Amino acid sequence: MKDRIVVLGAGYAGLGAAKRAARRLRGTGARMTLVNASDRFVERVRLHQLAAGQRLPDLPLATLLEGTGVELVVARVTGIDPEARTVRLDTPPYTLHYDVLVYALGSGAEPAAVPGAREHAYSLTTADEAVRLGRRVARAQRVTVVGGGLTGIEAATEFAFTRPGLRVELLSAGLVGEGLSVRARRHIHRAFARMGIDVREHTQVAKIDPDGALLESGDELRADTVVWAAGFRVPELAAQAGLATDRHGRMLVDRALRSVSHPDVFAAGDAAAADRSGRPTRMACQTGLPMGMYAGEAVADLLTGREPRRALFRYVWQNISLGRHDAVTQFTRPDDTSLETVMTGRPSAAFKEAILRGTVWAMRHSGPYRPIM
Repeated sequence: MKDRIVVLGAGYAGLGAAKRAARRLRGTGARMTLVNASDRFVERVRLHQLAAGQRLPDLPLATLLEGTGVELVVARVTGIDPEARTVRLDTPPYTLHYDVLVYALGSGAEPAAVPGAREHAYSLTTADEAVRLGRRVARAQRVTVVGGGLTGIEAATEFAFTRPGLRVELLSAGLVGEGLSVRARRHIHRAFARMGIDVREHTQVAKIDPDGALLESGDELRADTVVWAAGFRVPELAAQAGLATDRHGRMLVDRALRSVSHPDVFAAGDAAAADRSGRPTRMACQTGLPMGMYAGEAVADLLTGREPRRALFRYVWQNISLGRHDAVTQFTRPDDTSLETVMTGRPSAAFKEAILRGTVWAMRHSGPYRPIM
């Protein structure tokens, strides 16, 4: 066997896929190449800590890949040609041929929905963005976080925890933590009150400028730093290449995470729309890592003459940090709907920290344990 597997993206999904497939295909002659824009693995779920001025562990991809036989290419993907089975890069070797492709390029901030956000707001989707934001927050007097989802909640509380004198404001188009249980949202609001975070729910932002945010109501909110955490978008590469995608650009895949239009392509993580009875998978580390490992298993099955196995999707919880000593663990049904069962406070914070450390352990060890999702 001399099959060439190319994995795009070395986040939770891509790195998990590459290492799992490499382990399964060891000794077969298959070549595995992992393409990533950076030579470091980024713990994206900790970027709010980095932006708050905390140091994160350095995780070189070369170290995480040591002994796996996976070749690392540090480059940005500029295009995909599914007919020629090639990937175009912005640096040497410029073009890679594949027999099987794993598309795991993740997601980024979506600031284009509001005028001025791209030019004047800061985001939290890459390590470079988080470092840039951290320099700004370190000298800020007032920070406005736009977005009442988990990213916005964690960023606002981390800033307030790290700098008690900083004025932090959180704006949400709907309820903060919408989709969480009443008990979870109640605890989050108690944390906001304790930290002095001003919260505005059902608030639409019309424009971002260098001095803050203009609301649809006409109110002007002055802030020397605006953080945009109000949504994510996936790269347009899959749609531009003619691969089947949904209206958001996420690749449409079957239950084995295989493209519905191109059977030699698999997708995992935020950039994949793996259907769960009409509901796409949640964009999160909790889904990205097991999806990546399932994709790695499916690739290995395909290349060893087996029918790719179905990925089993099951949700258990969501972890939301509220500074370093408080958190909410929202337990869920398998379909990701919230239960009224929650864990809060220091036990929840310790639980989340254990989960994050366990995730890094999983990045170092490719199996053979079965991923849970």
